[in-house]
Amino acid sequence: MMQDAGRRAVVLLVGLALRAEPAEALESCPRHFAGGRLPVLADPKLAPDTVPLCFDAFAILFSGRARTPLYAAERLTRASIAAARTVDRADAFHEEERLPFRTRADLSDYVHSGYDRGHMAPAADMPTPEAQAQSFSLANIVPQDRTANRNVWSGIEERVRRLAIRRGELFVVTGPIFSGTAARAINGRVLVPTQIYKAIYDPARGEAAAYLAGNDATGEWHAVSIAALKEAVGIDVFPGLPDAAKAKAMSLPEPLASSRDGGRAGTDESFGSWAKRALHRALRHLWRDLMRSIF
Repeated sequence: MMQDAGRRAVVLLVGLALRAEPAEALESCPRHFAGGRLPVLADPKLAPDTVPLCFDAFAILFSGRARTPLYAAERLTRASIAAARTVDRADAFHEEERLPFRTRADLSDYVHSGYDRGHMAPAADMPTPEAQAQSFSLANIVPQDRTANRNVWSGIEERVRRLAIRRGELFVVTGPIFSGTAARAINGRVLVPTQIYKAIYDPARGEAAAYLAGNDATGEWHAVSIAALKEAVGIDVFPGLPDAAKAKAMSLPEPLASSRDGGRAGTDESFGSWAKRALHRALRHLWRDLMRSIF
């Protein structure tokens, strides 16, 4: 009897430790949040089945209902981006074992889904190989339209990195928006965002704003204030900011053209100008082929 009681006690203590791990981990990484303050869920409907997780270079709040993060928070600096430039990308998507099996995404969810596994905290932001490997946790991933992920969204990510290099320090919060009454889900399990946002705060200048892009092939995006983002997503991503800073959107540079699928992120060409140039090139090729067919 005493042995059985001892075993039950050990099992109970282990279970408590496992349940406490995410909260303890999150408390250990306030460095990822502006002013050390976590985003606030203004919409209470987002709160059920959420689990906070801390990683070396970012932190997330995971939703067991969406099976995606609600947000990923990072602090980008000139030094961290310089270090990230030296890390070779090594794709290694994996399930997040700290999450309950029933609520986490698994690799099979994305097989033949038609969507990319889209990072919220980008792999290219990660300053060490270990941090980059952590970014491939499916807890940091949402189903993302392939054209958007490889073009305008990639361009937004690269533009934010260059902005961090120029300004020295930025706090960034990235996440999905699920709007509408009929949410789509891949494999009947992982919700597909309708939009994706990337909010930026410059602590030196006290200004902030967010990129908001559709999770589709249109390439459309626009800048919004932090207050407007709160209305759209139900999350106050930078709760420590004064109301005046939340209400006014800082000027955000246009996304860079992506280096993936034929883009040119090595230049400072904007996504819009690159798209126009690509369209003109395609029309020239079409005209040339038409002339050849006639003559």
